[in-house]
Amino acid sequence: MPCEGCMERDNKSTEVTMEFLLLGFSELLCLRILLFLIVFVVHLVTVAGNVMIVVAVVMEPSRPPMLFFLCQLCLIELCYTLVIVPKGLLSLAAVGGSTISFLGCAAQMLLFVALGGSECLLLLAMSYDRYMAICRPLHYGAVMSKGLCLRLAVASCLGGCAVALGLTVAVFRLPFCQPLCINHYFCDVSALLHLACTQSYSSQLPLLAACLLLLLLPFLLILTSYGCIAAVLVRAPSSVRRGKAFSTCASHLSITLLHYGCATFMYIRPKSSYSPARDKMVSLVYTSITPLLYPLIYGLRNKEMRGVLRKTLRRKKVVQ
Repeated sequence: MPCEGCMERDNKSTEVTMEFLLLGFSELLCLRILLFLIVFVVHLVTVAGNVMIVVAVVMEPSRPPMLFFLCQLCLIELCYTLVIVPKGLLSLAAVGGSTISFLGCAAQMLLFVALGGSECLLLLAMSYDRYMAICRPLHYGAVMSKGLCLRLAVASCLGGCAVALGLTVAVFRLPFCQPLCINHYFCDVSALLHLACTQSYSSQLPLLAACLLLLLLPFLLILTSYGCIAAVLVRAPSSVRRGKAFSTCASHLSITLLHYGCATFMYIRPKSSYSPARDKMVSLVYTSITPLLYPLIYGLRNKEMRGVLRKTLRRKKVVQ
């Protein structure tokens, strides 16, 4: 049922000139400066960590599939933080919030969903790589060729972009209520749906479809692959092999649970449980702290990654 002050967009000129006000953390008057400094430092460390891993993997002449996927994962995280965090820092610095145009908001949401969805599908491709390495070791080299890895990487990006485009078009075709104030620090899907004038459940269907395609289905397939891995390791006669296999899967499994856990908490829930203050804090952790943990997890726990980083540091010392 339409709300009072609902704004119908009848022509393209209205869409171009329309602006949203991102309220950000305007209610945190005393903590804004401290929060700004923390997010800024975390953002710099996150960018530096992801860039370091990308450079180290690119400089490695022989790249196994897991390192190839890790390089793409770090590139996605790098773009992900650059899309969201600068606008969040601006909202922390501005007293009354910051404005964003209709097209800018749509573009930010499109990139946010596309990058997050591509990461979900890429984690699925990485779980398939672990499944082949542990459950089908004799066929691993033949199956996980450079061509297949490249096709999986491209398919992950295209799949995330396709779902993001459909979701963005569906959300921004909805009428929005005046005033156009988004109680968030970026154009999040839940915040925009909460701003929509319609109260019908049909407005939630695009988000549910996106969650099904990018969250639930890939996560079930990842759990299936790890179920097969666990079944193989239980029957393994050597405890050394079990320990080695576990160490190769621990980093990927940690990141998968972290990413899917935060995304599921944010988007797979009824509309009645929407809480702007809680969602902003969870999103801040999801978009700032989580990307920082990815380089740390892979840099410290993955044996192949530690070896590549040591080689890169040795090259740098030789050059100096």
